[in-house]
Amino acid sequence: MKLLTVMLLLALPLAHAADEKSAPTLKGILLEELRSTHNNSDWFVCANVAVQGLTAEQANWSDGKNHSVGQLVNHIVFWDRQALAKFKGESPEKFSGNNDDTFKFDPKDWDASVKALDQVMTDWENAVEKADEAKLKGSYSTIGKIATHNAYHIGEIVMVRKEQGSWNPEKGVK
Repeated sequence: MKLLTVMLLLALPLAHAADEKSAPTLKGILLEELRSTHNNSDWFVCANVAVQGLTAEQANWSDGKNHSVGQLVNHIVFWDRQALAKFKGESPEKFSGNNDDTFKFDPKDWDASVKALDQVMTDWENAVEKADEAKLKGSYSTIGKIATHNAYHIGEIVMVRKEQGSWNPEKGVK
């Protein structure tokens, strides 16, 4: 019994040290959330995979009741840019206040929209990476909502693609 007690007492600091090493940080959690909607498909398909291989014509397609993929991408880009500008202490792009205006899409701009989506998500990750703990503590709720908003609309993108027949179920959603 004494030997078992001694072994447990010796192992306790090692277990505690391992727990401290693996304890998540606010920055780490926020980056994981942002990356899961950007370029790291995990529980759901990320944005880069959701739009991959889509033509401008496919991105413009709508069933007449729901937004097109292109509209959804531009909406995500708009709101991510707005929130990022505020996070960085910059003036956001002027906005009419009408959310419908954020869904505008021109198929000739599809390639630029895809690049803008990837860029604003990369910019968010870089901003969080550079931010100090105080900044993150004051903004964690907004950043989490950005990731949730992105995930919501990425799900819509996949559903639109499934409806139009352009989704490859091998990409993660059957």
